[in-house]
Amino acid sequence: MNIYRSSHIFIFLFTILTFIHCDEHDHRYEDGSEVVLWMNTVGPYHNRQETYNYFSLPFCRGTKKEISHYHETLGENILGVELEYSGVEINFKRDKTKKDICEVTLTPEFYDEFTYAVKNHYWYQMFIDDLPIWGIVGEMDESGKSAYIWTHKKFEIAYNNDRIIDVNLTSEAKTRLQPNMQLTFTYEVIWKPSNIPFVKRFDKYLDPGFFQHKIHWFSIFNSFMMVLFLVGLVSMILLRTLRKDYARYGRDDDLDDMERDLGDEYGWKQVHGDVFRPPAHPILFASLIGSGYQIATVAILCILTTIAFDLYTERGLLFSTAIFLYAASSVVNGYAGGSLYARMKGQLWIKQLIVGAFLVPAIICGVAFLVNFISIYYGSSRSLPFTVMLSVTAICLFIILPLTAVGTVLGRNISGEPNDPCRTNAVPRPIPEKKWFMEPNVIIFASGVLPFGSIFIEMYFIFTSFWAYKIYYVYGFMLLVFLILAVVTVCVTIVATYFMLNAEDYRW
Repeated sequence: MNIYRSSHIFIFLFTILTFIHCDEHDHRYEDGSEVVLWMNTVGPYHNRQETYNYFSLPFCRGTKKEISHYHETLGENILGVELEYSGVEINFKRDKTKKDICEVTLTPEFYDEFTYAVKNHYWYQMFIDDLPIWGIVGEMDESGKSAYIWTHKKFEIAYNNDRIIDVNLTSEAKTRLQPNMQLTFTYEVIWKPSNIPFVKRFDKYLDPGFFQHKIHWFSIFNSFMMVLFLVGLVSMILLRTLRKDYARYGRDDDLDDMERDLGDEYGWKQVHGDVFRPPAHPILFASLIGSGYQIATVAILCILTTIAFDLYTERGLLFSTAIFLYAASSVVNGYAGGSLYARMKGQLWIKQLIVGAFLVPAIICGVAFLVNFISIYYGSSRSLPFTVMLSVTAICLFIILPLTAVGTVLGRNISGEPNDPCRTNAVPRPIPEKKWFMEPNVIIFASGVLPFGSIFIEMYFIFTSFWAYKIYYVYGFMLLVFLILAVVTVCVTIVATYFMLNAEDYRW
């Protein structure tokens, strides 16, 4: 009986493995196996972030009702990728001559919807084997009075052995829209062999001329020169201004009280007894520091992972990876924030743990959920289903919070002892009046200019790729800019802190 059951289990598992072998999960197909055409979104070409479900227009599905699998991830849901099966039957390496998809009767309502879409230059997006395909709904005639719609889709699919390499869509059969007419949508499939290797099939979607423009290299050089300038400035401050003071304070044990009192005390040396005083809001301060460590960790890991595995070639995979890395790196947040809060002799460590764990997710989710309700009201495909909101909430409660708690406990026990190099005065020193440009708010604003300048051009390319639907793939540039940003931020922080302390303001 046990052997009988074991054989059935083996056959069942083998069937499942064979079943999932031939689809877009591993991008390998057998001759005649099912190839799924996914319909994604439709929307105006000149506002590419305004997207709606493909079947929000009166398109119709094909005759095939069932498919073997559905391919959807959390990253796809959050990014607004709403795939629906087209009903169009496509088989690997099997050509199909012109075949009907369906017929649509243009009722006055359908006629108005199609006419509106054509006038506003609506376009749609589809996927075959994770390869995006774009098409235009229709076009207006030269007079701008009559709307025409394309009713025939011609798919030319290139393959290399058992893998799909390229998909091209040609829209044909331009038909003039008229009320109460009968529209027949058709398609055909042509398979062609290709010598392009599978690893290079995404190269056609990349835009080297845009991302490797001279201005991109110039921005890197400009940021690098900024780093040299700031490092030189910080080195000058540390070597020429502070070296003598460090040496002097190192000899304090050999001086008697009179010699110590006669010493030259001015500027930042006046506040050495207050500089390690805890800030006014230690919980928020420690939580911000911990969140900063976590975000930096996620950024560097995402960049390195994408460089190593080309995550941008898989739909929604980069975003899913970022969510996973953020949740997994919550230990870093808890360790950095918890240890810092303990060194500041904080007692409300559970409150700090909760604030540190939910500070960034609460801000992001609060804004996203607000925008999401607006998207739901307008019926946008980028609106998140309620189940996705519950999934994000569950990640915060059952993954991020426990891992942050683990990091906080480790941080308090390993590096939570105060290690201030000097004693803090019992009574806070009065802060003298100073010039307006030495006020903390002014210095904070000025300190953000140089880091922003070091990443401005890169942010331009990133947001341009997002808004213009270009695929950002130059993560080597991003890694270099990230390192430059880190160095610039460190140097600017040192200089700004020195200026504040030199003005006898210990609220650094």
